[in-house]
Amino acid sequence: MPANRITFYSNPQSRAAVIHWMLEEVGEPYETIYLNFQGAMKTPEYLAINPMGKVPTIVHDGQVVTEGAAICAFLADQYPQANLAPAPDSPLRGTYYRWLFFAAGPLEEAITMKSLNMDIPSDKSAMLGFGTLERTVDVLEKAVSDSPWICGEQFTAADVYVGSAIRFYVQFGVLEARPAFNAYVDRLTQRPAYQRSLEILQKAAAAQQK
Repeated sequence: MPANRITFYSNPQSRAAVIHWMLEEVGEPYETIYLNFQGAMKTPEYLAINPMGKVPTIVHDGQVVTEGAAICAFLADQYPQANLAPAPDSPLRGTYYRWLFFAAGPLEEAITMKSLNMDIPSDKSAMLGFGTLERTVDVLEKAVSDSPWICGEQFTAADVYVGSAIRFYVQFGVLEARPAFNAYVDRLTQRPAYQRSLEILQKAAAAQQK
């Protein structure tokens, strides 16, 4: 079996940063292939791997996985020794899935519509998966306020994904920088794996600019 079971397609200035962090948390060897947005991501060779022509994508032992939340969940299950997900029979397993996909679904939808300045009539909010932005943000705040991590004392892949979303949205001013969000991000960014991923991305971005 080859040393690197994981091939990771990325761009250092994209949401693939989430998976850089996740891979560093997993701690297994991986090969990174950096692609530019309008060139390599749109070639027939890459589109055969990910027809969306986007990153992140991983190929694990020949199996293609796309979409950030799915990649995080997949890697956590493939490498249980990293302890990045509650055990299948744990009462926290549902909590883990709930918030991992809350960030990928209602939260992203709500923030995207806000970013596009799309006003939602109050009588139409029930048609949307997130209902209202205000409710979505309040619910998210509570999820990261009750304990150090999404699943209590256990850091998981849900924290990688949810925390990345909060950090990104606050940084770009589309999510209110509430104290609970700031404290959660501060805890996350102190993790050695996060710091390693940040260094990797900074070096890759500098190399790409050259």
